[in-house]
Amino acid sequence: MVKYIFVTGGVLSSVGKGILTSSIGKMLQARSLKPTVIKIDPYVNIDAGTMNPYMHGEVFVTDDGGEADLDLGWYERFLDLSLKQDNNLTTGTIYRSVIEKERHGDFLGRCVQIVPHVTNEIKNRIKNAGRSVNADIVLVEVGGTVGDIEGLPFLEAIRQMRVEEGYENTLYVHVALVPILDVTSEMKTKPLQHSVNELRRIGIQPDVIVARSPMMIDAETLRKIALFGTIPESSVFCSCNAETVYQVPLILDKQGMGDFICQRLGFKCDTKDFGTWQTFVDAMVHPEHEVRVALVGKYAGLTDSYVSMTEALRHGGAACKTKVNISYLEAEKFEREPECINELQNFDGVFVPYGFGPRGTEGKIAAAKYTRENNLPFLGICYGFQLAVIEFARNVAGLTDANSSEINPDTPYPVIDLMPEQRGIEIKGATMRLGTHKIILEKNSLAYHLFGQQEIHERHRHRFEVNLDYIDVLKQHGLRFTGKSSDGRRMETLELPDKYFYFASQFHGEFKSRPGRPSPEYYGFISACINKKLGKPTPFSSQ
Repeated sequence: MVKYIFVTGGVLSSVGKGILTSSIGKMLQARSLKPTVIKIDPYVNIDAGTMNPYMHGEVFVTDDGGEADLDLGWYERFLDLSLKQDNNLTTGTIYRSVIEKERHGDFLGRCVQIVPHVTNEIKNRIKNAGRSVNADIVLVEVGGTVGDIEGLPFLEAIRQMRVEEGYENTLYVHVALVPILDVTSEMKTKPLQHSVNELRRIGIQPDVIVARSPMMIDAETLRKIALFGTIPESSVFCSCNAETVYQVPLILDKQGMGDFICQRLGFKCDTKDFGTWQTFVDAMVHPEHEVRVALVGKYAGLTDSYVSMTEALRHGGAACKTKVNISYLEAEKFEREPECINELQNFDGVFVPYGFGPRGTEGKIAAAKYTRENNLPFLGICYGFQLAVIEFARNVAGLTDANSSEINPDTPYPVIDLMPEQRGIEIKGATMRLGTHKIILEKNSLAYHLFGQQEIHERHRHRFEVNLDYIDVLKQHGLRFTGKSSDGRRMETLELPDKYFYFASQFHGEFKSRPGRPSPEYYGFISACINKKLGKPTPFSSQ
């Protein structure tokens, strides 16, 4: 029978529920169990696709084209899963489904209510997620904070599942902040106590409490949490600050959390194996080299805007036994103060990420120009790919004022233009080119060298693409498009063979990057950064 673990959080958001949920899944995987994961986001949006990254962090894209919460990225990275859009539930998706059923007449004239109709929809989706992949355990992370009004229907649904599925098949895990006061250096459990009390008021008594604290809690703090949380001390654990988040499963397992969960849910797990995971963690915390990477973006004020990208860079670093120090630079600064572009000389490589709209684009274009002219390793992703095309068109191919029609609809040279099938689309949600698509790489190219095969499958999220009318002139001036869609109509990768490492892709390789198996384009970029720093020739060309 499928088991269910429900993870809730208290005191404040971003307390670490996503990492905790992923870590629980990793501890279960180490014991040869098969978990799947659901993220519940109580906001009313249908999905994360229409939200600015400053509102909720990056938008993670699944293979089937779902635009999901960034925690799905953590689940995929930790557990090496390929989740679907159904693994992300929102208030919008639940209410839309219930209303559509009501309009269809499925409720036979009944008054449609939160209980039972909305809560039944939530429970059915949770159960279906486990059945569809034949999972042993379904991990359910309830987003937001206990007590938030929009989260109440979801908490009520998981409360009901204890009654329906049984005590032996359900486990409630609650994580809350245990701050340390600067003045007295005391660990304070009162915020956690209030959070647990609020959860109990809703009808849920946690089985496990995880203290989120800057350092490991002491015995007295553990005793207080157990006493006021009404659970045994053996059910209290601590998620403390770590050098890397990938250490968290190991830290929790060392405290006995993995064994406790298996025993509590009736799994007989006599052995566990963290071998490959430990090897990766060791490479992260004991690097032999170090590089500095400048990430030039428009959402640099919130690092969660680029979490999959920064983790992919670190995956590449671990594979190169290299620590990757990332500086998040606001692209607009290079527009306001053009002379600041010379700051890039202090870095070993420049990374230009995704983005939408005109803000900061000229700063990103300036960064691409600097790397090209100074032969500094460069990687551009999605919008970074498009802006690299614009920069080359303007400054090498002689197409002065070249631009994207997204940025300037009146540009005389729209080298980046709206995809034909996007014309006339008015609805913004879930209408971009999304999900995994096949790409064909040219042999004898940097792209082929990086990926090691001619046919690859990568995830996308964009509306604009390279305008085919300008391909010939760009090629004549030395820009190579070495990856294309299977029909040859869409340019997917570009490179400059005469540079040490200059590469960009329309797709998002970071979404498939995994610990111990980094995205090839990110690995190649970091490898180039460290090799150039060490004065070695690039392994990717005849230089």
